[in-house]
Amino acid sequence: MATVYRYSELRPGQLARRLELYPVAIAPWGALEWHGPHLPFGLDGLVAEAFSEKLAAQTGAILLPTAYLPVTSLPHPQSISIRSENVRGVLRDLLEGLQGAGFRLICLVSGHYAQGHELIVAEAAEAQTRSGGPPVLAGTPLALLGEPELLDHAGRWEASQLLALRPELVDLGLLGEGALPPPAQSAVLGEDPRGATAEQGEAILQRALAAWASWMEQLISTTDPSALYKLYAERRAAYQTYVERYFRGSWEAAIQAWWLERTG
Repeated sequence: MATVYRYSELRPGQLARRLELYPVAIAPWGALEWHGPHLPFGLDGLVAEAFSEKLAAQTGAILLPTAYLPVTSLPHPQSISIRSENVRGVLRDLLEGLQGAGFRLICLVSGHYAQGHELIVAEAAEAQTRSGGPPVLAGTPLALLGEPELLDHAGRWEASQLLALRPELVDLGLLGEGALPPPAQSAVLGEDPRGATAEQGEAILQRALAAWASWMEQLISTTDPSALYKLYAERRAAYQTYVERYFRGSWEAAIQAWWLERTG
């Protein structure tokens, strides 16, 4: 595997040299969120971190430590969520800090893609870009493929990705046989994870790596951020129905109402 340049391990002179060669940062983002009996709480961060490491090795970008700061984790006593206003502040400070350090492109790779979390990340990314700072490309590992059906929760595609990356953490046998348990018991929103394989996960991750690398190459070589603005407009449009139906001033209340409708 090619060298991975980790921000946390670089001395000032080393960081300065890397910034001269390729001034791109990759920041993985995760969650400690219930994913049913068959998957670990840290799946979102584990996938984002492993994906980001591969992307950093492929491109030469500088890899930041993974942040486990999720807005609106799936409602469950063992899920951990961070208040929306706190995550907004962290994102703003992180992006401004990376701008000040000299990065010309920032990639936020979020393994957690609850509706409110996605919209807050996209909002922060677009605000930083429109402020005249470095463009910010934000999304889930699979988001840039443009196939919404791949963005499940605890289902076939999340399970397949983790089977490809950390198979020892997956136990599909805990879902039993026969009909899949309902979401309140399995956390599954999407296709049955018992159809997941490491081969599927590896194939989809390779496609996603190519998509991210292509976007990065495009954004580092242009001063026109219009493609990013279009991406974030599409992201907002995709969640418009959710916003209209559930948002009443709080993303935290919105996910509670949304989940109750699916499990009630």
